[in-house]
Amino acid sequence: QVQLMESGGGSVQAGGSLKLSCRSTGWSFQYCGVGWYRQAPGKERELVSRMYADDTKFYVDSVKGRFTISQDDDKKTLYLEMNSLKIDDTGVYSCAAVPPHLNAGCNQFMSGQGTQVTVSS
Repeated sequence: QVQLMESGGGSVQAGGSLKLSCRSTGWSFQYCGVGWYRQAPGKERELVSRMYADDTKFYVDSVKGRFTISQDDDKKTLYLEMNSLKIDDTGVYSCAAVPPHLNAGCNQFMSGQGTQVTVSS
């Protein structure tokens, strides 16, 4: 299995920005769907953004126009650029392989501990 390692979280005031990173310790994300999940206090884990294997992007309505998902050219690092942050964006963000994939090997990715994002007023 291949470990994913998230970083870049922190504490910011509402309206601020953060850029999260997710690095693969092994294979690249080529042929894989990948995405960012958020676990907010007292709420269910939700998928906030994803990239399909063909680089098509998806955003949950609450983050559209504010968050941007991207990858490095080597397709081993996934990013989530977050602008105009709101208090409701607070949570632990983790990256994961998100089916469908073009290669079954993509199922070997394991999410890390996640990175905490705290937005205050």
